[in-house]
Amino acid sequence: MKKSNNLPLKILIVDDEIEYRESIQMILDGQGYYIETSESAEEALEKLKKTNFNLVLTDLIMGETDGVQLLNKIKEKYNDIEVILITGYGTVENAVEAMKKGAFTYFVKGHNPEDLIKEIKKVEKMISSKNKKLISEKNSLESILTTNSKKFRKVLNIAKKAANSNVNILLLGESGVGKEVFAKYVHNCSERKNEKFIPVNCHAFSGGLLESELFGHEKGSFTGAVGKRKGRFEVADNGTLFLDEVGDVSLDIQVKLLRILETKKIERLGGNDLIPVNFRLISATNKKLEKEIGKGNFREDFFYRISTIAIEIPPLRERKEDLHMLIDFFFKKSKRELNKEILNIENGVMEFLLSYDYPGNIRELKNIIERLVVLSENGIISKRDLPKSKDVYIDDEVEIIKPLKDMRKEVESEYIAKVLEMCDDNVSEAARNLCISRRQLFNKITEYGLK
Repeated sequence: MKKSNNLPLKILIVDDEIEYRESIQMILDGQGYYIETSESAEEALEKLKKTNFNLVLTDLIMGETDGVQLLNKIKEKYNDIEVILITGYGTVENAVEAMKKGAFTYFVKGHNPEDLIKEIKKVEKMISSKNKKLISEKNSLESILTTNSKKFRKVLNIAKKAANSNVNILLLGESGVGKEVFAKYVHNCSERKNEKFIPVNCHAFSGGLLESELFGHEKGSFTGAVGKRKGRFEVADNGTLFLDEVGDVSLDIQVKLLRILETKKIERLGGNDLIPVNFRLISATNKKLEKEIGKGNFREDFFYRISTIAIEIPPLRERKEDLHMLIDFFFKKSKRELNKEILNIENGVMEFLLSYDYPGNIRELKNIIERLVVLSENGIISKRDLPKSKDVYIDDEVEIIKPLKDMRKEVESEYIAKVLEMCDDNVSEAARNLCISRRQLFNKITEYGLK
């Protein structure tokens, strides 16, 4: 249901009065839109199956199925289609209520048709903006996944093959490697590419809220549930559901998710009906799930269910062949989004960007470049705005001379804090990564006052 810049808006007019239907068609034809008409909601629904309309103009009062019922059916099946209700003076209140159910707006019969054209222009502008965003996302996706790395190319090839099936995929890798971007790539390579991609960050919701978010709820199922709400499983019907940070899902929700994966049916909170859902599941985590299983934090049967294909995304430090391309992409993106002109990059900046190990991966690279562009003055990217500490980078313009032991303490403290963060504050795991004993690490934590 998308409109490109070269194609006219596709509008379906639904009204059981032929005179009004034809008069609106004539007015909108003159605006250069593609127009079709239907005399009933039933006929309109048949036409929607065959043509990708952007907008439906429907009369509120019609025969067996009225405008509000048609609106509900459109929003169930074609969420990208906008709906404007045509109403008489006596039913304006009903039209206002319909806007709460997803109508874009309403137009009163007898008013100046120019008012209707203005509303249609708003729809056109909104669709154009959505399309620009989609194009921007597509360009970002292509740029981040373009690679000269044999290792990363091999991973992309596995993902592409997996996309052609309907198996569950588990994406593994450090924080910031671009797991959601990778999941979108799988979605775009699959047969479901024209359907919805629905991401859920499981870490962002507490247990009860995550249940409601995933499964939906019925009116009155809990305090604050003032109406029925579809969960992400229902919204993702026929498309792809992406569960990010799946390692943070509680054991009781894992049981429910396991059942849904087995039956392909969900039950809303407070409901009794089993609702069939058709979705492709992609999950992601930066946790070592085998260790979580050993600790009793993650179900083994759930792990095997979500990981028919497990794909390990390499960190940025293992695909440094791509740094030139990624740096160039993020500079161009930041300049465009921040509306800043860059005329020169000081010596030392590129050396830093190309030699840094990026423990935060692509996300950190993006943030560093955004920072450089934001802080630039007179079109110059300055070396002084780079991150202050880096084990392989020494600034040749030292402003403050410190004793070596203080400098060592400062860098070591910051590095240990970063490693602890990457290991989710697991001291034993951090000590293993640092190649020191657990006791030595505890002593360092105490010495530097780290939490």
